[in-house]
Amino acid sequence: MNEITRSILVVDDDLYLCQLLTEYLTTNGFSVNEAYDGLSALRMIRSPESAFDLMILDVMMPIMDGFQVLKEMRTSGLTFPVIMLTAKGEPDDRIAGLELGADDYLGKPFEPRELLARIQAVMRRVEPSHESEADRDAEILILDDLELNAKTYQALSRKRTLSLTPAEFRILWLLAVNPGAIVSREALFRQALGREESPFDRSLDIHISRLRKKIGPAANGSDRLKSIRGEGYLYVQA
Repeated sequence: MNEITRSILVVDDDLYLCQLLTEYLTTNGFSVNEAYDGLSALRMIRSPESAFDLMILDVMMPIMDGFQVLKEMRTSGLTFPVIMLTAKGEPDDRIAGLELGADDYLGKPFEPRELLARIQAVMRRVEPSHESEADRDAEILILDDLELNAKTYQALSRKRTLSLTPAEFRILWLLAVNPGAIVSREALFRQALGREESPFDRSLDIHISRLRKKIGPAANGSDRLKSIRGEGYLYVQA
């Protein structure tokens, strides 16, 4: 069986970098499109003919910056993965991107091989499940008012669809399949974010903060996702 070619949209006003990434990613088996400003990127992803699997999105661009593009995407329910390109010395940019729903970030300048590794890690996390028919029930989890589908990455709360990014879904799934048990930060980073935790990395905490807002509190008004200092997080079952 032939592998499916994954489609990537590279969004950056640096034409040379776009060309470099297009050539490199095409060589590594991806279909690549380019956009050189935020408005053009939004037009492309909103086109009925478009079907992108991942976006590489620069922060600093004319007309509409990467933050605005990402906010428009997530607000309109577009949840496919986004890797943001940020200035190397600007941690606030990385935090802002994660708060808006980015799945990962990479500081400029970077090695194309590192970007490829991050793309592959994100793609692995969002690949459809290939479990057998006998395992179908294991793909659906119902907990309190939540219904999670691990195959489609769909999350419902009181039958209302939650717009979760792939990273947010993976974190919620890992916590929800272990209700009342602490899931370590190490496990959440490795299994949900696809990398090891590094010093001063706040990405997990930002994803958790966004999840709390999206799923809402428990019936008694308390947080469903509880932080255990120095250890990890747990889902508090009602």
